[in-house]
Amino acid sequence: MTVKTPAPGDLDPIERASRDEIAALQLKRLQATLKNAYDNVPHYRKAFDAKGVRPEDLKQLSDLGKFPFTVKSDLRDNYPFGLFAVPREKVARIHASSGTTGKPTVVGYTKNDIDTWADLVARSIRAAGGRPGDMVHVAYGYGLFTGGLGAHYGAERAGCTVIPMSGGQTEKQVQLITDFKPNIIMVTPSYMQVLIEEFTRQGLDAAASSLQVGIFGAEPWTEAMRRDIEHKAGIDAVDIYGLSEVMGPGVASECIESKDGPVIWEDHFYPEVINPETGEPVADGEEGELVFTSLSKEAMPVIRYRTRDLTRLLPPTSRSFRRMGKIVGRSDDMMIIRGVNVFPTQVEEIVLAHEKLTGVYQLHISREGLLDTVEVHCELQPQLRGLDDSERSEIAKWVQHRIKTLVGISTAVRVFDPDGIERTQTGKAKRVYDKRPR
Repeated sequence: MTVKTPAPGDLDPIERASRDEIAALQLKRLQATLKNAYDNVPHYRKAFDAKGVRPEDLKQLSDLGKFPFTVKSDLRDNYPFGLFAVPREKVARIHASSGTTGKPTVVGYTKNDIDTWADLVARSIRAAGGRPGDMVHVAYGYGLFTGGLGAHYGAERAGCTVIPMSGGQTEKQVQLITDFKPNIIMVTPSYMQVLIEEFTRQGLDAAASSLQVGIFGAEPWTEAMRRDIEHKAGIDAVDIYGLSEVMGPGVASECIESKDGPVIWEDHFYPEVINPETGEPVADGEEGELVFTSLSKEAMPVIRYRTRDLTRLLPPTSRSFRRMGKIVGRSDDMMIIRGVNVFPTQVEEIVLAHEKLTGVYQLHISREGLLDTVEVHCELQPQLRGLDDSERSEIAKWVQHRIKTLVGISTAVRVFDPDGIERTQTGKAKRVYDKRPR
């Protein structure tokens, strides 16, 4: 699509504000948030008291570092509604995580929170080039997961026509895209890869579809995957960021005219980046763990929530707010292989760099005696089905060499036929299978 710089009238005034104006608004909202949390959430009152701080101790934004962090276990320890700052009957909606590692993490929203969320997702869609009247195909899952309903309400708020497809039914997804002709899709990047493959399976060219923009989130993805999707689908691919504990999708989102990292909507979320080992803040531009404090949430304010996402804070470009760099991984997703820190996205970049491989891959980790072993599964492009063993071996050696050179670990590599690796049919792809004894 033709990308145009938005007219000033397309932006909220705060998106064009000075840094001083933004900081003044943040300070005012942050003081109110800390007071709301301290007065109405027993967990925060206890945590603040243990740290020896009170809301009135925040005189300037840098004072936030005096306050305690919130971590995911705090949400589980206060399951289900212990972190709500309003009576349960004032909560308009509840979302929750899947709870695969224990109790689910529960989040609540007042009616005003839902309105704010819709406004911010609408702002994110406008940043991606969406305008009233556009048709948005939502293939994020609906239900307790925040993706589907978050995208849905935001698209409606932006004045778009919504196709609430949800995840799964891949063949039907392609049929509806072909028949309804949406120009925007909101989905995980890994599932977009599955949809592109389904277009090919049906004898269709994904790049010839009506889609012009993909708004992708809910999982880390690399610049290599962006290039791959844009080439195969003929679209602009932009990154939307969010997490349920902070709000859902729409905490930050890329601008289509620059595509240089998601813009953090700093009027509603105050970002920090810290050293994940020490908890100390790092300077803008340095890599570390992303931390968020909500500035406007009523039902469930979050104070210095440690996201575990590793990124950098970057200066403003297309908007007055700071940006975040691409998520390079999660501190809790980092694998230590024979003493080397490894992130799945590092392998993804390498696999996508080979012209004969798709972006679908898996890492299988096991332990033989005292030694960790890693087997990388990747697969051939559709037109290369039946490639002979000698050529597969050459591809495998290339991947092995690149991983050894760039990541620093030795691996075994298996090159499968097209469709040889199981696909996600609902959303996030499972990339790592760690079979080591815990």
